[in-house]
Amino acid sequence: MIVAEIKPFEEIKDLLKNYKNILVVGCGTCMAVCMSGGKRQVELLASALRLSKKAEGQEVSVAEKTIGRQCEPKFVDQIKDGASKYEVILSMGCGAGVQEIAERLKNIPVLPAMNTSFIGASDGEGNFLEMCAACGDCILPLTGGICPVARCPKGLLNGPCGGTKNGKCEVSQDIPCAWVLIYERMKELGRLDDLKKEIGAKKWSKNQRPGKYSVKEEEKEPASIK
Repeated sequence: MIVAEIKPFEEIKDLLKNYKNILVVGCGTCMAVCMSGGKRQVELLASALRLSKKAEGQEVSVAEKTIGRQCEPKFVDQIKDGASKYEVILSMGCGAGVQEIAERLKNIPVLPAMNTSFIGASDGEGNFLEMCAACGDCILPLTGGICPVARCPKGLLNGPCGGTKNGKCEVSQDIPCAWVLIYERMKELGRLDDLKKEIGAKKWSKNQRPGKYSVKEEEKEPASIK
């Protein structure tokens, strides 16, 4: 999932300083799961904006709306008809969501309330950890399902650096060494010999920006199972 965190409140206020009629739009998928831009967070931010403006003696109208996903046109279209009533839309979605709304609603400024961080997963304790760098050339079959591109600060592909100590990364003692994790995983799988194989250089050509993926339907019916 996409993980993002809300911008500092003062930064958001500064973005909105020239607007008095605002629509705050949340995302009911990734941002809701990481509890940064879902319905509840939209309510809290909208309320904070109203109280702040009132304390400064300024009038402001702040409306709220949370849609299923900001990165899909069919959900963005839910706010399309009523959007013309507002001077600005403040998106609590990821960077893709902000741009999708801006693409669909070309006549209204769309501003980000979030800083998009990474593709990650929950550890079950309220923390979200980066797991994937979206590199376009997945090597997880070679590393026991642990990504060194995303989880090693140096992105090393063929073993740890010389700075790892007690299973921790030299960058921070809070970061497990990705290659120690890979070693332990491969040991559990009985695949330590596979670590002797050189992974080789990454095919960064598959990581060209901007990326594009097209869904293609098969023209032929799938063969029946005999």
